[in-house]
Amino acid sequence: MNIEPIGYIENDFKEKFGVPRQGGLVELPSKIVLLEKFSDENALRGLEEFTHVWLIWGFSEVTPGEFSPTVRPPRLGGNVRKGVFATRSPFRPNPLGLTAVRLEKIERGTITVIGADLMNGTPIYDIKPYLPYVDSIPSASNGWSLATSESILKVTFPEELLSRLPENKRRGLIETLAQDPRPQYQNSPERVYTMSFGGFQVSFTVNGDTLTVTNVE
Repeated sequence: MNIEPIGYIENDFKEKFGVPRQGGLVELPSKIVLLEKFSDENALRGLEEFTHVWLIWGFSEVTPGEFSPTVRPPRLGGNVRKGVFATRSPFRPNPLGLTAVRLEKIERGTITVIGADLMNGTPIYDIKPYLPYVDSIPSASNGWSLATSESILKVTFPEELLSRLPENKRRGLIETLAQDPRPQYQNSPERVYTMSFGGFQVSFTVNGDTLTVTNVE
């Protein structure tokens, strides 16, 4: 079966480092720009009646390789192997992702969503409405994914550095940093990390449960 993108994501994440680990963790907007052949308004008729949608998308930055039945989830420190089908690893037989996002706005040829865990340029293969009466299962188990606690950091962002960012990007960046963008196995308080966000390079350190922004340029 051959599939083709119906459009591509546009947002502030120009590289993989810093992209939220899961959808819905950060209140950041992304715009789906539909390709011309799929931008017929009739294809979107009725979508505005839903609050959330599923995005089926591709891990476009993954280099194809030989299939491995197990992977090392970063949440487990990279030291524990789990079956690939028991994870959301991008290294899969078919590099497809699935994310539920909030539908914000529909315009001709574009759809604005909130909460996508995708980097800029990610291909979108399909959009389906989220149906809470069948898609939400409150009694479902989180499995091994809660074997370690969620790391929510306190973000210290000097006003002098924060003021270098447009106001409409500040909250989203702070929420992204609070989710701890670092690989789980890196925890040196002396190490300086740098992530790309909205055309800026943001540098920071992490000591314990506090992330401190050290530079924005």
